[in-house]
Amino acid sequence: SGLPAFLIPDSGLNSGFMLAQVSAAALVSENKALAGPASTDSLPTSANQEDHVSMSAYAARRLGAMSANAAGVIAIELLAAAQAVELRRPLATSPQLAAVHDRLRRISPFLAEDRSLAAEIDAVAALIGQGVFGPAVGADLFRP
Repeated sequence: SGLPAFLIPDSGLNSGFMLAQVSAAALVSENKALAGPASTDSLPTSANQEDHVSMSAYAARRLGAMSANAAGVIAIELLAAAQAVELRRPLATSPQLAAVHDRLRRISPFLAEDRSLAAEIDAVAALIGQGVFGPAVGADLFRP
């Protein structure tokens, strides 16, 4: 790919996106654990007269956590992609992706040396939750 290890210029001294990728893997792993069918945890009720109890409330509560985890993973991937775009310059990307890149860079500047990315990941995940990076990329990209 021609990209430096961990998407950082001096990967010998810096971890770059390595820990962000570890975080993404942990979020995916958590979602895998949460993804089991809620119906497998049904309990008998009504003096053992009912052997099926809808677990839809539990399933819905899990979905909120899974959605937040997925937004975190996508945020990490977007930030890593923005970093890679800059590391591959002078090559350019499409106008639509350049607009996404510019929006991301308002939140997260180029990673030249290690810093915590937690707040930046959270900010991008919030934009994902708001639909800013939705199917009509470009149309809503510049909402506050």
